[in-house]
Amino acid sequence: MTSYLRDMRAARCAEVRSPSVRRRYVIPAGGIGQLEHVEVEQAPPGYRDDTDVVLKRLRRIEGQILGLQRLVEEDRYCIDVLTQVAATTKGLQAVAMQLLEKHLDHCVREAMVAGGDTAEEKVAEASRAIARLLRT
Repeated sequence: MTSYLRDMRAARCAEVRSPSVRRRYVIPAGGIGQLEHVEVEQAPPGYRDDTDVVLKRLRRIEGQILGLQRLVEEDRYCIDVLTQVAATTKGLQAVAMQLLEKHLDHCVREAMVAGGDTAEEKVAEASRAIARLLRT
């Protein structure tokens, strides 16, 4: 792995683990040329306690992807490649389900306790996330 990629991975990991500030971009009437961002405080992610577990799974999936690339470079049999694609897909689905479970258990539950518009927004957001997962 090149040092550039290693540095980029470290930067992404640091960003994921950094305090929970999300940038929200507001496009003004004057167009995208006048784009500005507003930092919005948000609660820590529901998977915060399981960050190491999630990262371990993602690294395993990354290894599977590298293995897939190697299989294609070596002109391996199609069914062997497809078998590995299926395994990688299942791994990603497992991570998605874990994140969704944590989101429902943490973020949505807290919003439901708070009530009001926040609860409705979180439920709608979770519904859209589930719909996206079902389309894949």
